[in-house]
Amino acid sequence: MAKLESFADGQCLVVAEIAQAHDGSLGTAHAYIDAAATAGADAIKFQTHIADAESTAAEPWRVRFSKQDATRFDYWKRMEFSKEQWRELREHTAEAGLLFASSPFSSEAVELLDEIDVDFYKVASGEITNAPMLDAVAGTGRPIVISSGMSPWSELDAAVKQLQHSAPMAILQCTSEYPCPPELVGLNVIDELRMRYGLPVGLSDHSGTIFAGLAAAVMSIAMLEIHITFSRQMFGPDVPASVTTDELATLTEGIRFIERARSNPVSKDDLVGRFSTLRDSFMRSPVTARALEMGHRLSERDILLKKPGTGLPPDSLPDLVGKTLVRSVPADHQLNMSDLEGARA
Repeated sequence: MAKLESFADGQCLVVAEIAQAHDGSLGTAHAYIDAAATAGADAIKFQTHIADAESTAAEPWRVRFSKQDATRFDYWKRMEFSKEQWRELREHTAEAGLLFASSPFSSEAVELLDEIDVDFYKVASGEITNAPMLDAVAGTGRPIVISSGMSPWSELDAAVKQLQHSAPMAILQCTSEYPCPPELVGLNVIDELRMRYGLPVGLSDHSGTIFAGLAAAVMSIAMLEIHITFSRQMFGPDVPASVTTDELATLTEGIRFIERARSNPVSKDDLVGRFSTLRDSFMRSPVTARALEMGHRLSERDILLKKPGTGLPPDSLPDLVGKTLVRSVPADHQLNMSDLEGARA
């Protein structure tokens, strides 16, 4: 698998965010890799938690969803994989033709991911002020994606300044609402990020739909990160903010459609010329309303506009009124200048 050198190659990198959807099952994590590849994603992203390095028993629940875990710390503990298991997931991702990314939540997690050859790091918005971890990420020299979800401009400015010259970097608009309603998606912030930092930008979407991602694709984003789930009946805190793997397939197809449309500008005149034969079938030309004798002087009621449009154009109708026929013509005869006295053929 070739390394990711840049986030700005003209195509939106679709990142399937597995996060904790595997619920601690290594087999389920592997299954998500295959499903994301089948759906057309470009990259897989996990979260790498080492409970002892990032949390304490006092960490509160964001949403108390798990009855089997007494504390948030217990949940992170259950989400851990060994280094060898992470290596297996990384190798499987490469075999599936995808990039492998993860969000570390400690310097120890940064080191683990570096050792298994992660393609790029994602810095979660809650870690933006974790300066020691950011230093560890920068020290690897690997590409970095920053999420802006819970960070004011001052914190983002500082993080970008700390990381910007270490490796290729991108920054994502993100709203930390699960699921995120349309009015809080913040599509306008994508351009604000682009103008403020001059970096490739994208969207980390929590809407639980394909719509926000498609809208962002029209804005020429460099990356779309979106949570996935096998079903909305699955267990886990991110399910309401996720799309199913079938919806991911529709989303990636739509993004590629949008990219092809945007990268191939057309001329209106060229389009009309391309369909000139079809146009003739749909347009109309002046025809006689009934059989008329030679010498008849045409009036408005003698002429109708009917398909096909292979004769005179519709705007010639005023010029025909008052002209005299030089020959007898049947009903529905497509009039032409040779039928008229004194007219140029």
